[in-house]
Amino acid sequence: MQELRDLLARPLRDLRISVIDRCNLRCTYCMPAEIFGPDHPFLPRDEWLTFPEMARLARLFAEFGLRKIRLTGGEPLLRPRLPELLGLLPHGLEVALTTNGLGLAELAAPLQAAGLDRVTVSLDALTPEIYAAMSGGRGSVERVRQGIAAARAAGLPVKINAVIQRGVNDGEILPLVEWAYSERLNLRFIEYMDVGMTNGWSMNEVVPSAEILRSLNAEWDLSPVEPACHGEVARRYVHADGRCEIGLISSITQPFCHSCTRARLSADGKLFLCLFASEGLDLRALLRAGADDETLRETIRGTWQRRGDRYSELRAQTASQARAEMSYLGG
Repeated sequence: MQELRDLLARPLRDLRISVIDRCNLRCTYCMPAEIFGPDHPFLPRDEWLTFPEMARLARLFAEFGLRKIRLTGGEPLLRPRLPELLGLLPHGLEVALTTNGLGLAELAAPLQAAGLDRVTVSLDALTPEIYAAMSGGRGSVERVRQGIAAARAAGLPVKINAVIQRGVNDGEILPLVEWAYSERLNLRFIEYMDVGMTNGWSMNEVVPSAEILRSLNAEWDLSPVEPACHGEVARRYVHADGRCEIGLISSITQPFCHSCTRARLSADGKLFLCLFASEGLDLRALLRAGADDETLRETIRGTWQRRGDRYSELRAQTASQARAEMSYLGG
């Protein structure tokens, strides 16, 4: 195993694979309905990486010290026969999945049986009206909760992610914590980010993690938790009784570019080195042109070693640059 380091000495530890660019929700901060309407040109299916292509690339990335693969989308559960991919991925790596939860009731057990280690469910509100407003009127809180229950019944550890926007769902912070506590679920609050070019992001809608933490400390007895590994993005806190863990991901107010260990592979095989990047390297073209493993290996090695991305730390200077959409990159 050859550990890779980029220009800022950051190792390659995490690979996020977007298996599809489509979603059954239209969340305003990710895939707003006015942009991603019925006529939106999503990727043709023949442009998706095949499962063997994903697995081949994952195997090559694993040679450089990779520790975790996360399957994302769009909504990954919309990719047909997704459990088949789990059986092809390299052994010895943690495999997680991020989903909106709407398809988990049917797929949690097959995914767990195929080798999925854990799942993260995006749930930004418990109040049905607020959930509907944020999801483009699609899906339901009850359906997500059914999916969470199915995942837990299948033996999958479940974590909840909530993106918080001021004036939209900031009133859901305490109810989400109370629910997570009652259900013994770990919860992450994520600052609303300027990913992509279509969500109308404004700094005025960002609720800083420090503000969230103050409100939580006023209601709960929380203690900080030491990071579990290098590159951990959430600052974690645990309830005094250990029943529930709360994490804060402060990508706007406290950027963590200096410790970012993530690479991203889009559904059509583009390699992105930053969530805020505008372009990716086309690995699918190499695959389908017949590139051998050594050519692909050297491409991955050289691309990571030239990596110097740190958009969030330089936001004031780089905010005007074009950025790929979150639904395309997989968050």
